[in-house]
Amino acid sequence: MKRLQSLVIGIVAIIVILFLGVKQLEHATGMAGAQVVNIYNWGDYIDPELITKFEKETGYKVNYETFDSNEAMFTKIQQGGTAYDITIPSEYMIQKMMKENLLLKLDHSKIKGLENIHDDFLDLSFDPGNHYSIPYFWGTLGIVYNDKFIDEGAITSWNDLWDKKYRGTLMVIDGAREVMGIGLQSFGHSLNSKDDAQLQEAFEYLKGLTPNIKAIVADEIKMYMANEESSLAITFSGEAADMMYENEHLHYVIPKEGSNLWFDNIVIPKTAKNVEGAYAFINFMLDPENAAQNAEYIGYSTPNQKAEALLPKEISGDTQFYPTDDMLENMEVYEDLGPEYLGIYNDLFLELKMYRR
Repeated sequence: MKRLQSLVIGIVAIIVILFLGVKQLEHATGMAGAQVVNIYNWGDYIDPELITKFEKETGYKVNYETFDSNEAMFTKIQQGGTAYDITIPSEYMIQKMMKENLLLKLDHSKIKGLENIHDDFLDLSFDPGNHYSIPYFWGTLGIVYNDKFIDEGAITSWNDLWDKKYRGTLMVIDGAREVMGIGLQSFGHSLNSKDDAQLQEAFEYLKGLTPNIKAIVADEIKMYMANEESSLAITFSGEAADMMYENEHLHYVIPKEGSNLWFDNIVIPKTAKNVEGAYAFINFMLDPENAAQNAEYIGYSTPNQKAEALLPKEISGDTQFYPTDDMLENMEVYEDLGPEYLGIYNDLFLELKMYRR
């Protein structure tokens, strides 16, 4: 009996020690007594100064975590291990999350500043009425080249990338939808094609591009291009803006065949614990000054028309980053392909990555 009492006392003592340890940790990290907003975002996708400003203005503390793909984000939200209050997926993933009932329907009466968003970026097909998402950034997929090695104006089309003079020089973004989309658009097909013949045609054509490919990577493209270790790349518009800031010889081109027009929007996962804090963050990011600061820091295009008006003209007036209406007509938004065709795209891309000629 005494042994049992000693064991119980020991267990209680351990629990007390652990509890006190957690409290000390919370105090040391500044989280004691504070409401926390858990944000799950892409890496390097917000000006850190804005997080500090948000904390000072609202009294909330921010716990900020990052993901490197929509699919990784989806899996973690679906598993529900962490109750994120905010995440920022792309359009096709928002569509999928809505279907899976993973998102909280927004109360627009709690949102201030939605009128700052340009009409072109509201009420889109992936979320009619913006019942679940608020625009954050948008952009395109295109080509970056260095005019020290490639004549200015020589690159205007996806098909230019197949030229034999670019052998072993091309850096390619590591994404199945992006790469398969280039093959599809080269033939005038939809980025969302579910036609097996069209997909095979695109795949066979892309196999002919592999001699020109130096590497298929993601964030490393910025370093390679800025340091002139490569002269040609396929990447996103915001990444291109970063590279061009580092190296004045770089240029970004939206191919004449068209490109992917993508949107990243703020959503509130259904498992959110601090919904009021999530609305506070949304309203903070809808403020034109904050949105403009974020756009200038990150390099992607803002959907906030009042923020765009605050940007330097060399940014807002660059049609490769803020395309004209005529240019936008050739753009296409990714749609949720469903598991069968998403698997087909991924399998073809994996086969392409392993193919060498």
